[in-house]
Amino acid sequence: MDIQDILSKCDHTLLSVTATWEEIKAIVDDGIAYHTASVCIPSCFVKEAKEYAGGRVAICTVIGFPNGYSTKEAKVFETADAVKNGADEIDMVINIGDLKAKNYAKIQDEIIAVKSACNGKILKVIIETCLLTEDEKIKMCEIVTNAKADFIKTSTGFSKAGATREDVALFKKHVGAGVKIKAAGGISSLRDAEDFIALGADRLGTSRIVKIVKEEK
Repeated sequence: MDIQDILSKCDHTLLSVTATWEEIKAIVDDGIAYHTASVCIPSCFVKEAKEYAGGRVAICTVIGFPNGYSTKEAKVFETADAVKNGADEIDMVINIGDLKAKNYAKIQDEIIAVKSACNGKILKVIIETCLLTEDEKIKMCEIVTNAKADFIKTSTGFSKAGATREDVALFKKHVGAGVKIKAAGGISSLRDAEDFIALGADRLGTSRIVKIVKEEK
């Protein structure tokens, strides 16, 4: 697979709690230079990053991150604020406790509310697959489809494991028309990237692919 094809599917990511503006600016520079799909950064940097990028790379941020247990109203506010500040894409975390409790309508209502607050921007729904049963993953494919989100996403990268090939294949089998797949967490090689894309991932949440390409150069 052509390396630029892989890079064009990468959300080049820095979500460390210690991230500084200088580090975020470097991520934006890399996203521009390597033509990544977006740069995924904390919401506190969105406005500055949007102005700095000047439309040369899409700005993605995270909502309800990483645990997902803030209220629907808090997630909607976070989303509206991020979009106002210039975010082009939103990656939200579901309330995993609600999924475990089978509060399916509540989860779907929350996704719909956040999608509305996106004001037409791309919405990706993080379900944290490493904490779920296969049945729960399949159910979330249904809920994300019904809520008309743009993507279902495997992981935050902050829990006990990240994306697996099996989960991406499962998503591909069960998501409805129009829902794309983002694999995130633990994507550490070009082989990983190629495998996830071949299995059906449209986006990859990773910082390592750009680093690999830079090292090879």
